[in-house]
Amino acid sequence: MSPVIVVATVSPKPGEEEAVREAFLAAIPKVHGEPGCGKYALHESTGDSTDLLFVERWESAEALKTHGAGPALAEAGAALKGRLARPIEVKTFTPIPAGTPEQGTI
Repeated sequence: MSPVIVVATVSPKPGEEEAVREAFLAAIPKVHGEPGCGKYALHESTGDSTDLLFVERWESAEALKTHGAGPALAEAGAALKGRLARPIEVKTFTPIPAGTPEQGTI
């Protein structure tokens, strides 16, 4: 099975930034305990944007699918209702290892 890398961009509505951040911070420990979760890391934009970015690594497409239907995302989704400027943009990728193992892969 090939690992799956996910990059997800979250755009809060103005004034909802803290509530969106808190919803994800509550979900992260639960997601880290899900089978197949190798990385689930939240980042915030520098500069003028209020976007948040997740970089994720799942050991398989099946693990990612299970995550997508799991309780942690369902709870986060309920907490995010009406707080996002647009739907979360999710893109998936297949790693292309290069260079050193520590630096050339996520």
